[in-house]
Amino acid sequence: VLCNEIFLLNFVLQQALDSNLSSLIKRTSELESLMGKLIQTCQHVEVNASRQENKLLEECELLINIIQQRRQIIATKIKEGKSVRLRKLAQQIASCKQCIERSSSLISQADQTLKETDHARFLQTAKSICERVSMATASSQILLPEINLNDTFDSFALDFTREKKMLESLDYLTAPNPPAIREELCTASYDTITVHWTSDDEFSVVSYELQYAIFTSQSNVVSLCNSADSWMIVPNIKQNHYTVHGLQCGTKYIFIVKAINQAGNRSSEPGKLKTNSQPFKLDPKSAHRKLRVSHDNLTVERDETSSKKSHSQDRFSSHSSYGVTGNVYIDSGRHYWEALIGGSTWFAIGIAYKSAPKHEWIGKNSASWVLSRCNNSWVVRHNSKEMPIEPSPHLRRLGILLDYDSGSLSFYDAVGSQHLYTFDIAFAQPVCPVFNVWNRCLTILTGLPIPDHLEGTDYNN
Repeated sequence: VLCNEIFLLNFVLQQALDSNLSSLIKRTSELESLMGKLIQTCQHVEVNASRQENKLLEECELLINIIQQRRQIIATKIKEGKSVRLRKLAQQIASCKQCIERSSSLISQADQTLKETDHARFLQTAKSICERVSMATASSQILLPEINLNDTFDSFALDFTREKKMLESLDYLTAPNPPAIREELCTASYDTITVHWTSDDEFSVVSYELQYAIFTSQSNVVSLCNSADSWMIVPNIKQNHYTVHGLQCGTKYIFIVKAINQAGNRSSEPGKLKTNSQPFKLDPKSAHRKLRVSHDNLTVERDETSSKKSHSQDRFSSHSSYGVTGNVYIDSGRHYWEALIGGSTWFAIGIAYKSAPKHEWIGKNSASWVLSRCNNSWVVRHNSKEMPIEPSPHLRRLGILLDYDSGSLSFYDAVGSQHLYTFDIAFAQPVCPVFNVWNRCLTILTGLPIPDHLEGTDYNN
């Protein structure tokens, strides 16, 4: 027994030692790998720092050369300005000197004439001298040079305050911090998305680049980001927002914003945004004569002025489809709209081909698919085949999701998020939204985004 215990103890210790040794060897290997990466990083730091130091010398020499060139240019301008002004002043001084010399000569002659005591000689010269003095006075007033005594070349200043501040703020440039997509500020229509983002380094960013791709429930963000072929790219954006046009309606996209400057670039975290569904309204021209369509073409109401007897009989007539269609035909994409049930207890909502009979209950033929309520009876119907469903008795808002490409039409309680039914359809023609109402009214809400809880749903009935 003692030998067995010793053997067992040795075995346990050996197993523990082997396990600990394996862990130690693995840890040592990891440390060696880490140390190798650290050494390699040190080498990169040395190389990059040397490169930056050489670049710094080059840039400083360029700055010095620019300053010297500007100094020579400005000094030349000062010399030229001085020469022009001195030349003009010298010309004006010479003109003044000539005028003074002529005036002095004439003054001397006039003085001598005035000193003449011989009246005959005075009369002989005085008239001539008087005319010359008069002419000289007049010409001096006209010919005096225009002199700008204020142009002393003191109205120019050398102010390099801004440049000095710029030089004092010189520093090495780093790549901008990653921008952040502000999903709460982003907006969308059925074919556009406006992306907004913010950046902590807004003043150091030269431009932004926006990248986007379609994102499905099967998409993998990492693999999608590594796949350059999947992305559309919008370069050289100067603002912190951009509107992308020409998108598919009812589709989710993934966006990445890249901030760029001379030192490099950094990318934001991916943001997921989606376009709204195709907007549409009711087509009044398609409405049954006993239905009224509102001025905004969003509400259809049964004309209750007809007699109750006629109303009751019409409910069961195969030729009384009190219907109205949407003003669009859909042949691709994903679309979502809702119908507000305004107290109606007798209605049908769904889609139909253009070729569907105009005066037949929708769902009674192979060209239409509907969800219908007849008082307390709820059914989905296609080609006269009905299947009962059990929605909430307080259902007041019906959601319809049409995925034309995948071939499905789904109905939901839009408030309670309850899935009611899904038709699997191999579409052969474009389809149109259709609405039948036998009492009260229905109101449609369109151009909506597909609710998040419906993204990637797959129901089979």
